[in-house]
Amino acid sequence: MFSTIRKGFLALALLATVGIAGQAVAESLINGAGATFPYPLYSKWFSEYAKIDTSVKFNYQSIGSGGGIKQITAGTVDFGASDKPLTDAELAAAPGKLLHIPTVMGAVVITYNLPGVPKGLKLKAADLTDIFLGKITMWNDKRISDDNPGVRLPNEPIIVVHRSDGSGTTAIFTSYLSSVSPTWKSHVGTDTSVKWPVGLGGKGNEGVAGQIKNTRYSIGYVELAYAFENKLPVAFLQNQAGHFVEPTIATTTAAAAGAAKHIPADYRIGLVNQPGKDAYPIVGFTYLLVYQHQKDAVKGKKLVEFLKWELHKGQKMAAPLLYAPLPANVAAMVDKTLDTIR
Repeated sequence: MFSTIRKGFLALALLATVGIAGQAVAESLINGAGATFPYPLYSKWFSEYAKIDTSVKFNYQSIGSGGGIKQITAGTVDFGASDKPLTDAELAAAPGKLLHIPTVMGAVVITYNLPGVPKGLKLKAADLTDIFLGKITMWNDKRISDDNPGVRLPNEPIIVVHRSDGSGTTAIFTSYLSSVSPTWKSHVGTDTSVKWPVGLGGKGNEGVAGQIKNTRYSIGYVELAYAFENKLPVAFLQNQAGHFVEPTIATTTAAAAGAAKHIPADYRIGLVNQPGKDAYPIVGFTYLLVYQHQKDAVKGKKLVEFLKWELHKGQKMAAPLLYAPLPANVAAMVDKTLDTIR
């Protein structure tokens, strides 16, 4: 009988232990949503960090920057993610003080599907803008062919592909087009979602890359990692200095070299069309959006611990996945900002 009672107590103790463990897991589940731009890197970070701190689990929904901004503002996630800095109005709409935490920098690349045309198609800013305005409609247009001597461009219509969802990648891309074209700026503008003059829509960087991969004679914009992952070629874009530049980690970093000296305290700064002969022209920070005053102290502490880890250790994982690590002076600023989160 004693043995039976003892087994009963052991069973109850085991159930209690499982219940406590389950509660701990639930308390350490940190939910986030937003940008698809950094998703390949964030997935790697969350996976690697789970090996370091087994008490925390990240659930990240890659739904686009627009969705991330909406969810963090509504308080339905613990952090948002956006490639677009929030406007003053968007910050004022949040129920608390939202901080922009830059994580890495990335390049928005122009990718295309042109049978027989290898990587390295050259495009000037004005020509790229006119393609997306619907003014240049054929691949063998003289303006494109003049910059690509020896390349046999097809006599085929250009099929433009763009994002259909609210997107930080779109915000960076349209910011660039607005910076080089007064016509684009006045007729279309800059935002996470715009009224596109022409083209087909794809959801997420994944959707745009998939559309281009499966659509001959198409062109579109994605984050560099998505072009690489889908084995899509990328265009060399003419930068402010007049050089045709390939999007790489080095040219992404070069774009931030000058701007990094003038980073504002809230990190809301654009990196498109920067000076410098090696600067790739379509670059941006990607941010995590975090409330300075956390509703849940336990989750808040866990989130800050993760952010400190990605800032000091996770940056080493950025370049292999085709993102540029933060400049040293920006990382030092971010470190101090993280200390203000409570």
